[in-house]
Amino acid sequence: MRALGLDVGSKTIGVAVSDPSGTIASPRQVLTRRGHAEDAAAVAALARDLGASDVVVGLPLELDGSVGHRARQVQRFLAALEPALAALPGSPRACTWDERFSTAGAERALLQADVSRARRKQVIDAAAAQFILQGWLDGQRRKDMSGETGT
Repeated sequence: MRALGLDVGSKTIGVAVSDPSGTIASPRQVLTRRGHAEDAAAVAALARDLGASDVVVGLPLELDGSVGHRARQVQRFLAALEPALAALPGSPRACTWDERFSTAGAERALLQADVSRARRKQVIDAAAAQFILQGWLDGQRRKDMSGETGT
C-alpha cells in the first residue's frame, strides 16, 4: 500500500510518499500552486505514476478543532481532487488527516538535523507532508493492530 501525503498551502503543495509497505514516509517534492483543477490533476498524475492507493491531505484545523478559513480552502482543493482520483485506474481514495502542528514538527526535525535556514525554507513543505503522512501511516497501523475498521 503506497500512499501520498499532501501539505496544501496557499502557494505550494508539499508532497511525501510512503514506501510500498506503507510503513515509512519520505519527502518527495514541492509543487507550485496553479489553481485547484491544475493542482488536482498534478497530484492525480503523481498518484497514478507512483501507484498510490491513498492520498492523505493535511487538514489545518484550528487549535480548538474547528474548521477555519485555511481548512475550508483545503476542503475546496479536496473537492477538485476527489473526481481526479476517481478517474484513475484503481481509484485511489482521498482522506484527510489533522495537520495541526505538522509544520512546527517538521521544522523541529529539520533543526535537529542541523539543516541550514536556506535549505529548511526549500524543503519545509515536503517535510510537513512527510510529517502528515507518517502520522496517518502510524494511525493506520494502530487501527489494524486494534482491529478497528473505517478511515
